[in-house]
Amino acid sequence: MAIPVKLEVFEGPLDLLLHLIDKNKVDIYDIPIVEITEQYLDYIKQMETEDMNVMSEFLVMAATLLDIKCKMLLPKEVNEEGEEEDPRAELVQKLLEYKMYKYMSFELKDKQVDAQKAFYREQAIPKEIEEYRQPIDYEELIGDMTLNKLHEIFKSIVKKQTDKIDPVRSTFGKIEKDEIDMDEKALFVEAYVREHRTCSFRKLLEKQHSKMEVIVTFLVILELMKIGKINIVQENIFDDIQISIRMQEKAVS
Repeated sequence: MAIPVKLEVFEGPLDLLLHLIDKNKVDIYDIPIVEITEQYLDYIKQMETEDMNVMSEFLVMAATLLDIKCKMLLPKEVNEEGEEEDPRAELVQKLLEYKMYKYMSFELKDKQVDAQKAFYREQAIPKEIEEYRQPIDYEELIGDMTLNKLHEIFKSIVKKQTDKIDPVRSTFGKIEKDEIDMDEKALFVEAYVREHRTCSFRKLLEKQHSKMEVIVTFLVILELMKIGKINIVQENIFDDIQISIRMQEKAVS
């Protein structure tokens, strides 16, 4: 019977590599790539996960380690400055950066835990002190102020406010927004024309209470004429316009 072995959970391939480096107590700048690669591959074989995204990250790192292992067996490349390039250099840089961020996260977590232990005492001031108000000496406050001086100050303030008034804009009336429901107005006009059969355009407009109502009524009449519900007739120029319901509307009514 096989003995079940529980593997440690790592946050990613770099986390696993750091664990192997610490476990073997090797210098991160001089990684024994052959030994670390073999241990890494052994761990990959024992991994059981259904998440292909997680597994693919570990497999990519395994391929990177094998690539470095192959380069270590070949003659070392020389850069433009004549120095030999270490195939492990890029991996070492990534491990150092990851290690720095990992330790920073530990520091922040410790600060969060310490902050949860801090408690603040509520304000506890005696009621007598909290309700205390320093007495006001009105004679000292007024000083040499007199009614005449107060009156002069008041007039100067009023004058400043008057100077701020725009002589042109102050004569404008107040603009108010008229809320006219066009659908309701359309029902009213249609019912009015159907009731009178024929009505005067002028009289219909005279029944409106504001300019906005006149405009909306005019638009409604144009719309009813457009959809064929009413007829509009004007015998002569400048004559009053007569509005009548169409024949099909009469038949329906």
